[in-house]
Formats: sequence, C-alpha cells, structure tokens
Amino acid sequence: MRIRLAVERDADAIRTIYNRQVLESTVTTDLAPRSLDEQRLWLSQRSGAHAVVVADLDGEIVGFASLSPYRDRPAYSTTVEDSVYVVEAHQGMGVGRELLAELLAVAQRHGFHSVMARVVGDQDVSIRLHTSLGFVLIGVEREVGRKFGRWLDVVVLQKLL
Repeated sequence: MRIRLAVERDADAIRTIYNRQVLESTVTTDLAPRSLDEQRLWLSQRSGAHAVVVADLDGEIVGFASLSPYRDRPAYSTTVEDSVYVVEAHQGMGVGRELLAELLAVAQRHGFHSVMARVVGDQDVSIRLHTSLGFVLIGVEREVGRKFGRWLDVVVLQKLL
C-alpha cells in the first residue's frame, strides 16, 4: 500500500468512500451525498496546504484523509482540522493510522501548528486512532448534531505539531 497525495483522478473513489459514510454511518454529520462535480471542487480546494492523502493499494483507493481550514478568520490560519475515512473491508488493518500519520507530516511540512479532530462521540475507533498518534481530548460538544433521528455528541481532540 502506498500513501500519496490525492490527484484529480482520485475524486470518484474518494466520493464513493465518503458517500457511503454519509448514507450509512455517523462518521460524518453530512446528510447529503456529494456529486462528482462537488467532490472535484472539494479536492481542488485541498490541492495546496490543505491537502488530501490517499491509501492506494495496487491502484485501488482504500482510504483517504484530509486537512481542512479550522475557521475562516485569519488568526486561525495555522490550525487545521483533519478527517480520515477507510473502506470498511480495510478497516482494522492500519490504513487509518498510516493515512493520519502522513497527514500529520504533511501538516507539519506546510507550517501548521495545531491539528484539530472533531469525532462523533460513538466513533471509538477514530478516537483511539487519534489518541494513539498524540492527540489529546479537549472536550465534548453535547448533542450538537442530529442524524438518523438521534442526537450526536462531538469529541474534540487536538495535536500540537
């Protein structure tokens, strides 16, 4: 498996991975799947410092991770938020760990100081992944999201680079 920066041709594979989570899980609080054009736009907005990395297994994208702006005010420009998604068949095999480790290296190379993770509270695997790579718990936002007819807490974690 190779972890590399995403390119435009990865947009459909990333969209497929992401949309499954939108429709079937609380890993993301998004409620509507992305179109291919929306995914291409999202990817193009992350072609610089706010990067996307993919896990490429013999030409098949089995996961991706991204850096997004944390807030739009200039004082927050050295802080980013991460996201990590892995195809179900490849979960538990270290793919997420490799993706997040590379993403943190990319963030550091781009001069970011702080990486935030906002994880839906019932996603224990994601919380453990982040803490295993040095993220610390900042707090819990109670019942700030709603999906599939239930309220969702969001666990906030942070890693200083």
